[in-house]
Amino acid sequence: MKIIFVCAGNTCRSPMAMGYLNSLNLKNVTATSAGLSFGGEKVSENAAFVMKEAGIDISSHISAPFLKSDFNADKIICMTEQISTALILSGADKSKVFVLGGGIFDPYGKDVNEYRRCRDLIFKSVNSILFDGLLNFSVTVAEEKDIPQIAEVEKECFDKPWSENALYESYKNRTEFAVAKSDGEVIGYIGLTCVLDEGYITNVAVKGKYRRQNIGSILLLKIFDIAKEKKLSFVSLEVRSSNEKAKALYKKYGFTKEGVRKNFYESPKEDAIIMTRRF
Repeated sequence: MKIIFVCAGNTCRSPMAMGYLNSLNLKNVTATSAGLSFGGEKVSENAAFVMKEAGIDISSHISAPFLKSDFNADKIICMTEQISTALILSGADKSKVFVLGGGIFDPYGKDVNEYRRCRDLIFKSVNSILFDGLLNFSVTVAEEKDIPQIAEVEKECFDKPWSENALYESYKNRTEFAVAKSDGEVIGYIGLTCVLDEGYITNVAVKGKYRRQNIGSILLLKIFDIAKEKKLSFVSLEVRSSNEKAKALYKKYGFTKEGVRKNFYESPKEDAIIMTRRF
């Protein structure tokens, strides 16, 4: 899927959005950016600075004009309603055109704190479009009615699954669940138990036929949003020491190894690596 972010000058908002989405390294998703001006300008120093604070380098970006070929993108995501209207009037397919977050204010010429505020709004808004079905599934906080389907995911994914009753009790006692759904079916889920300002991820599971579609990644982003809303200082989880794919995914999203639980897993017996993402 090719996504293009569009703002006025392509020196602040759209390169920040492009940089953030590309930093997620989602499978088969690439982002570019453009502006309605002529292009050739360096990225704003403040935009590059606040993105570097978030661990994302956009310092080499040079602004580019929106071209006729850009109409071929799968999604055209604009920073304002006015930009979306201009592109539709110029021939863009209306069904492809969206406004990010209902509109993102222009920080151009303002101080670095306004750029930080714009950056954070962009990050939150990009997450929202990922949660809301941009990738053909949606991610929401689970409701009680979702517990039976979460139990079905458990049965498919684990040799010793949590029972429906155990999941229900966990749901009633400090555990937040987020679910990925496609056509109303729960196809994956993640659990987060909160204790004071600490978060502990219980399980991450995706049904077999839906794997390798970025679902685990988007579930993690949802948990990070929940953690920030609850002002948690960290989220932590355990992973089998031999599960290199899972460890690589968690590392990509900011988790680091902070310990080992000896012989934590059964069938087969294996150590658990404790990985933590701090906020």
